[in-house]
Amino acid sequence: MKRYTDADTYDNKIPSVVTIGTFDGVHIGHKKIIEQLVEAAMQNNLESVILTFFPHPRMVLQKDTNIKLINTIDERIQILEKTGLDNLVIHPFTKAFSRLSAGEYVEKMLVEKLNVRHVIIGYDHRFGRNRNSNIIDLASYGIQNDFTVEEISKQDIDNVAVSSTKIREALLDGDITKANVYLGYNFMLTGKIVRGKELGRTLEYPTANLHIKENYKLIPKKGVYIVKSEIENKTCYGMMNIGNNPTVNGTHQTIETHFFDASFNLYDRKIQIEMLKRIRDEKKFDSVEDLKMAMQQDENFSREYINSIL
Repeated sequence: MKRYTDADTYDNKIPSVVTIGTFDGVHIGHKKIIEQLVEAAMQNNLESVILTFFPHPRMVLQKDTNIKLINTIDERIQILEKTGLDNLVIHPFTKAFSRLSAGEYVEKMLVEKLNVRHVIIGYDHRFGRNRNSNIIDLASYGIQNDFTVEEISKQDIDNVAVSSTKIREALLDGDITKANVYLGYNFMLTGKIVRGKELGRTLEYPTANLHIKENYKLIPKKGVYIVKSEIENKTCYGMMNIGNNPTVNGTHQTIETHFFDASFNLYDRKIQIEMLKRIRDEKKFDSVEDLKMAMQQDENFSREYINSIL
Protein backbone atom coordinates (compact mmCIF):
# COMPACT_ATOMS: atom_id res chain seq x y z
CA MET A 1 0.00 0.00 0.00
CA LYS A 2 1.29 3.42 -0.95
CA ARG A 3 0.57 6.23 1.48
CA TYR A 4 0.22 9.93 0.61
CA THR A 5 0.07 12.78 3.10
CA ASP A 6 -2.09 14.84 0.77
CA ALA A 7 -3.85 14.48 -2.56
CA ASP A 8 -1.39 16.85 -4.24
CA THR A 9 1.38 14.24 -4.06
CA TYR A 10 -0.73 11.32 -5.30
CA ASP A 11 0.67 9.55 -8.38
CA ASN A 12 -2.38 9.61 -10.64
CA LYS A 13 -1.01 8.07 -13.84
CA ILE A 14 -3.40 5.12 -13.55
CA PRO A 15 -7.11 5.94 -13.21
CA SER A 16 -8.65 5.04 -9.87
CA VAL A 17 -11.67 3.71 -8.03
CA VAL A 18 -12.16 5.74 -4.86
CA THR A 19 -14.05 5.50 -1.62
CA ILE A 20 -14.15 8.27 0.96
CA GLY A 21 -14.48 8.13 4.72
CA THR A 22 -12.93 8.21 8.16
CA PHE A 23 -12.66 4.42 8.55
CA ASP A 24 -12.03 4.80 12.28
CA GLY A 25 -11.45 1.34 13.72
CA VAL A 26 -11.12 -0.28 10.27
CA HIS A 27 -13.54 -2.85 11.68
CA ILE A 28 -15.30 -5.79 10.04
CA GLY A 29 -17.95 -3.48 8.50
CA HIS A 30 -15.30 -1.25 6.96
CA LYS A 31 -13.39 -4.25 5.63
CA LYS A 32 -16.41 -5.41 3.66
CA ILE A 33 -16.48 -2.03 1.89
CA ILE A 34 -12.71 -2.10 1.31
CA GLU A 35 -12.99 -5.61 -0.19
CA GLN A 36 -15.63 -4.23 -2.58
CA LEU A 37 -13.28 -1.36 -3.49
CA VAL A 38 -10.27 -3.61 -4.09
CA GLU A 39 -12.32 -6.08 -6.16
CA ALA A 40 -13.73 -3.28 -8.36
CA ALA A 41 -10.21 -1.96 -8.96
CA MET A 42 -8.87 -5.40 -9.94
CA GLN A 43 -11.75 -6.13 -12.31
CA ASN A 44 -11.34 -2.81 -14.14
CA ASN A 45 -7.53 -2.43 -14.06
CA LEU A 46 -7.82 0.62 -11.83
CA GLU A 47 -5.95 1.70 -8.68
CA SER A 48 -7.91 1.34 -5.43
CA VAL A 49 -7.85 4.51 -3.33
CA ILE A 50 -9.21 5.42 0.08
CA LEU A 51 -9.47 9.18 0.53
CA THR A 52 -9.59 10.14 4.18
CA PHE A 53 -8.99 13.33 6.11
CA PHE A 54 -6.96 14.29 9.15
CA PRO A 55 -7.50 15.93 11.58
CA HIS A 56 -11.09 14.79 11.98
CA PRO A 57 -13.39 17.54 10.58
CA ARG A 58 -15.04 18.03 13.99
CA MET A 59 -11.64 18.84 15.51
CA VAL A 60 -11.21 21.65 12.98
CA LEU A 61 -14.70 23.04 12.48
CA GLN A 62 -16.10 22.59 15.98
CA LYS A 63 -12.84 22.66 17.99
CA ASP A 64 -14.13 19.38 19.43
CA THR A 65 -11.43 18.33 21.86
CA ASN A 66 -13.75 15.71 23.38
CA ILE A 67 -13.93 13.58 20.25
CA LYS A 68 -12.49 10.12 20.86
CA LEU A 69 -11.44 7.80 18.07
CA ILE A 70 -10.85 4.05 18.13
CA ASN A 71 -7.53 4.39 16.30
CA THR A 72 -4.80 6.96 16.11
CA ILE A 73 -3.97 7.88 12.53
CA ASP A 74 -0.83 5.70 12.66
CA GLU A 75 -2.81 2.71 13.93
CA ARG A 76 -5.35 3.21 11.15
CA ILE A 77 -2.57 3.19 8.56
CA GLN A 78 -1.11 0.03 10.07
CA ILE A 79 -4.42 -1.84 9.84
CA LEU A 80 -5.23 -0.60 6.32
CA GLU A 81 -1.86 -1.88 5.10
CA LYS A 82 -3.18 -5.43 5.60
CA THR A 83 -6.33 -5.02 3.50
CA GLY A 84 -4.94 -5.24 -0.04
CA LEU A 85 -5.61 -1.55 -0.68
CA ASP A 86 -3.34 0.07 -3.32
CA ASN A 87 -3.34 3.67 -2.06
CA LEU A 88 -4.23 5.60 1.06
CA VAL A 89 -4.52 9.37 0.67
CA ILE A 90 -4.68 11.25 3.99
CA HIS A 91 -5.55 14.79 3.00
CA PRO A 92 -5.16 17.57 5.60
CA PHE A 93 -8.56 18.84 6.67
CA THR A 94 -8.50 22.62 7.10
CA LYS A 95 -11.08 25.39 7.25
CA ALA A 96 -10.00 26.48 3.77
CA PHE A 97 -10.57 22.97 2.44
CA SER A 98 -14.01 22.85 4.08
CA ARG A 99 -15.02 25.95 2.10
CA LEU A 100 -14.58 24.26 -1.29
CA SER A 101 -17.87 24.07 -3.16
CA ALA A 102 -19.10 20.64 -4.20
CA GLY A 103 -18.05 21.33 -7.78
CA GLU A 104 -14.59 22.49 -6.76
CA TYR A 105 -14.15 19.46 -4.52
CA VAL A 106 -15.12 17.02 -7.28
CA GLU A 107 -13.02 18.73 -9.96
CA LYS A 108 -9.90 19.44 -7.90
CA MET A 109 -9.80 16.41 -5.62
CA LEU A 110 -11.48 13.54 -7.40
CA VAL A 111 -10.93 14.34 -11.06
CA GLU A 112 -7.65 16.27 -11.24
CA LYS A 113 -5.72 14.79 -8.31
CA LEU A 114 -7.07 11.24 -8.05
CA ASN A 115 -7.93 10.64 -11.74
CA VAL A 116 -11.15 8.95 -10.65
CA ARG A 117 -13.17 6.66 -12.90
CA HIS A 118 -15.43 5.10 -10.32
CA VAL A 119 -16.57 6.15 -6.83
CA ILE A 120 -18.00 3.72 -4.27
CA ILE A 121 -19.86 5.69 -1.64
CA GLY A 122 -22.61 5.43 0.96
CA TYR A 123 -26.17 6.53 0.26
CA ASP A 124 -25.87 9.13 3.04
CA HIS A 125 -22.55 10.65 1.94
CA ARG A 126 -22.44 14.46 2.09
CA PHE A 127 -19.74 16.69 0.63
CA GLY A 128 -18.88 20.23 -0.39
CA ARG A 129 -19.21 23.46 1.57
CA ASN A 130 -21.58 22.99 4.54
CA ARG A 131 -21.98 19.37 3.38
CA ASN A 132 -24.81 20.49 1.14
CA SER A 133 -24.39 17.94 -1.69
CA ASN A 134 -25.30 14.26 -1.75
CA ILE A 135 -24.87 11.08 -3.78
CA ILE A 136 -27.37 12.24 -6.43
CA ASP A 137 -25.31 15.40 -6.95
CA LEU A 138 -22.13 13.27 -7.11
CA ALA A 139 -23.67 11.07 -9.83
CA SER A 140 -24.53 14.22 -11.78
CA TYR A 141 -20.93 15.45 -11.49
CA GLY A 142 -19.85 11.98 -12.63
CA ILE A 143 -21.77 12.30 -15.87
CA GLN A 144 -20.03 15.64 -16.50
CA ASN A 145 -16.57 14.33 -15.62
CA ASP A 146 -16.63 10.78 -16.98
CA PHE A 147 -16.81 8.76 -13.78
CA THR A 148 -19.46 6.44 -12.39
CA VAL A 149 -20.91 6.27 -8.89
CA GLU A 150 -21.77 3.06 -7.04
CA GLU A 151 -23.90 3.22 -3.92
CA ILE A 152 -23.02 1.18 -0.85
CA SER A 153 -26.28 -0.26 0.44
CA LYS A 154 -28.12 1.29 3.35
CA GLN A 155 -27.79 -1.96 5.25
CA ASP A 156 -23.99 -2.02 4.85
CA ILE A 157 -23.65 1.65 5.84
CA ASP A 158 -25.94 1.15 8.83
CA ASN A 159 -23.91 -1.90 9.86
CA VAL A 160 -20.73 0.20 9.77
CA ALA A 161 -22.35 2.89 11.92
CA VAL A 162 -23.74 0.32 14.36
CA SER A 163 -20.37 -1.43 14.58
CA SER A 164 -18.52 1.82 15.31
CA THR A 165 -21.04 2.78 17.97
CA LYS A 166 -20.97 -0.67 19.57
CA ILE A 167 -17.17 -0.73 19.59
CA ARG A 168 -16.95 2.65 21.34
CA GLU A 169 -19.66 1.65 23.83
CA ALA A 170 -17.95 -1.67 24.51
CA LEU A 171 -14.59 0.01 25.13
CA LEU A 172 -16.12 2.57 27.47
CA ASP A 173 -17.86 -0.29 29.30
CA GLY A 174 -14.58 -2.21 29.50
CA ASP A 175 -15.95 -5.03 27.34
CA ILE A 176 -12.78 -5.68 25.38
CA THR A 177 -14.01 -9.10 24.25
CA LYS A 178 -17.02 -7.60 22.46
CA ALA A 179 -14.96 -4.75 20.99
CA ASN A 180 -12.42 -7.19 19.57
CA VAL A 181 -15.16 -9.26 17.93
CA TYR A 182 -16.51 -6.19 16.10
CA LEU A 183 -13.03 -4.97 15.21
CA GLY A 184 -11.86 -8.31 13.87
CA TYR A 185 -8.54 -7.80 15.69
CA ASN A 186 -7.36 -6.88 19.18
CA PHE A 187 -7.90 -3.28 20.28
CA MET A 188 -4.53 -1.62 20.75
CA LEU A 189 -2.88 1.20 22.65
CA THR A 190 0.28 2.70 21.18
CA GLY A 191 2.65 5.06 22.95
CA LYS A 192 6.01 5.66 24.57
CA ILE A 193 7.13 4.12 27.84
CA VAL A 194 7.93 6.87 30.34
CA ARG A 195 9.08 6.90 33.93
CA GLY A 196 6.34 6.89 36.57
CA LYS A 197 6.50 6.75 40.35
CA GLU A 198 7.90 3.19 40.12
CA LEU A 199 5.47 2.00 42.80
CA GLY A 200 5.18 -1.33 41.03
CA ARG A 201 8.72 -2.22 41.99
CA THR A 202 7.87 -1.93 45.68
CA LEU A 203 5.02 -4.40 45.07
CA GLU A 204 7.31 -6.76 43.13
CA TYR A 205 5.30 -5.93 40.01
CA PRO A 206 7.42 -3.48 37.98
CA THR A 207 5.32 -1.77 35.35
CA ALA A 208 5.82 -0.01 32.03
CA ASN A 209 4.02 3.35 32.12
CA LEU A 210 2.50 4.05 28.69
CA HIS A 211 2.14 7.65 27.52
CA ILE A 212 -0.19 8.20 24.57
CA LYS A 213 0.40 11.58 22.95
CA GLU A 214 -2.79 11.59 20.89
CA ASN A 215 -5.43 13.03 23.20
CA TYR A 216 -8.18 11.97 20.80
CA LYS A 217 -7.45 8.26 21.35
CA LEU A 218 -10.27 6.47 23.14
CA ILE A 219 -9.07 4.85 26.37
CA PRO A 220 -11.14 1.93 27.70
CA LYS A 221 -12.84 1.91 31.08
CA LYS A 222 -10.62 1.91 34.16
CA GLY A 223 -9.68 -1.54 35.37
CA VAL A 224 -7.28 -4.44 35.02
CA TYR A 225 -6.82 -6.18 31.66
CA ILE A 226 -4.88 -9.09 30.16
CA VAL A 227 -2.64 -7.82 27.35
CA LYS A 228 0.12 -8.79 24.98
CA SER A 229 2.84 -7.01 23.01
CA GLU A 230 5.58 -7.83 20.51
CA ILE A 231 8.89 -6.77 22.09
CA GLU A 232 12.22 -7.58 20.45
CA ASN A 233 10.53 -10.20 18.26
CA LYS A 234 9.05 -11.92 21.30
CA THR A 235 5.36 -12.14 22.20
CA CYS A 236 5.08 -10.89 25.79
CA TYR A 237 1.92 -11.29 27.84
CA GLY A 238 1.03 -9.28 30.91
CA MET A 239 -1.60 -7.38 32.81
CA MET A 240 -2.46 -3.72 32.45
CA ASN A 241 -4.03 -1.32 34.92
CA ILE A 242 -5.87 1.73 33.64
CA GLY A 243 -6.71 4.07 36.48
CA ASN A 244 -5.64 6.44 39.23
CA ASN A 245 -4.02 3.96 41.65
CA PRO A 246 -6.46 4.91 44.46
CA THR A 247 -4.83 2.63 47.05
CA VAL A 248 -1.69 4.81 46.97
CA ASN A 249 -3.68 8.07 46.53
CA GLY A 250 -2.92 8.55 42.85
CA THR A 251 -4.12 11.83 41.39
CA HIS A 252 -4.22 11.21 37.64
CA GLN A 253 -4.95 8.37 35.26
CA THR A 254 -2.08 6.16 34.16
CA ILE A 255 -1.77 3.13 31.88
CA GLU A 256 0.65 0.69 33.48
CA THR A 257 1.56 -2.79 32.28
CA HIS A 258 3.40 -5.56 34.08
CA PHE A 259 4.84 -8.01 31.54
CA PHE A 260 5.25 -11.58 32.74
CA ASP A 261 8.66 -13.26 32.44
CA ALA A 262 10.20 -10.25 30.69
CA SER A 263 13.20 -8.17 31.68
CA PHE A 264 13.40 -5.58 28.90
CA ASN A 265 14.42 -1.99 29.53
CA LEU A 266 11.48 -0.28 27.87
CA TYR A 267 12.05 3.36 28.86
CA ASP A 268 11.68 5.78 25.94
CA ARG A 269 10.60 2.98 23.61
CA LYS A 270 7.48 3.22 21.49
CA ILE A 271 5.43 0.06 21.91
CA GLN A 272 2.00 -1.22 20.97
CA ILE A 273 -0.05 -3.19 23.46
CA GLU A 274 -3.02 -5.35 22.45
CA MET A 275 -5.84 -5.76 24.94
CA LEU A 276 -7.26 -9.28 25.25
CA LYS A 277 -9.60 -9.52 28.23
CA ARG A 278 -10.81 -7.52 31.22
CA ILE A 279 -10.19 -8.97 34.68
CA ARG A 280 -11.85 -6.55 37.09
CA ASP A 281 -12.64 -2.96 38.02
CA GLU A 282 -10.02 -0.75 39.59
CA LYS A 283 -10.49 -0.84 43.35
CA LYS A 284 -9.18 1.02 46.38
CA PHE A 285 -7.79 -1.54 48.81
CA ASP A 286 -7.46 -1.06 52.55
CA SER A 287 -3.71 -1.58 52.44
CA VAL A 288 -0.79 -2.02 50.06
CA GLU A 289 -0.60 -5.65 51.18
CA ASP A 290 -4.20 -6.20 50.10
CA LEU A 291 -3.36 -4.61 46.75
CA LYS A 292 -0.38 -6.90 46.33
CA MET A 293 -2.53 -9.94 47.14
CA ALA A 294 -5.08 -8.84 44.52
CA MET A 295 -2.32 -8.42 41.92
CA GLN A 296 -1.13 -11.96 42.62
CA GLN A 297 -4.68 -13.20 42.04
CA ASP A 298 -4.84 -11.14 38.82
CA GLU A 299 -1.59 -12.72 37.66
CA ASN A 300 -2.85 -16.25 38.40
CA PHE A 301 -6.06 -15.57 36.48
CA SER A 302 -4.12 -14.01 33.61
CA ARG A 303 -1.69 -16.90 33.28
CA GLU A 304 -4.55 -19.42 33.27
CA TYR A 305 -6.32 -17.46 30.54
CA ILE A 306 -3.15 -17.08 28.46
CA ASN A 307 -2.45 -20.82 28.71
CA SER A 308 -6.01 -21.49 27.53
CA ILE A 309 -5.55 -19.49 24.28
CA LEU A 310 -2.04 -20.64 23.38
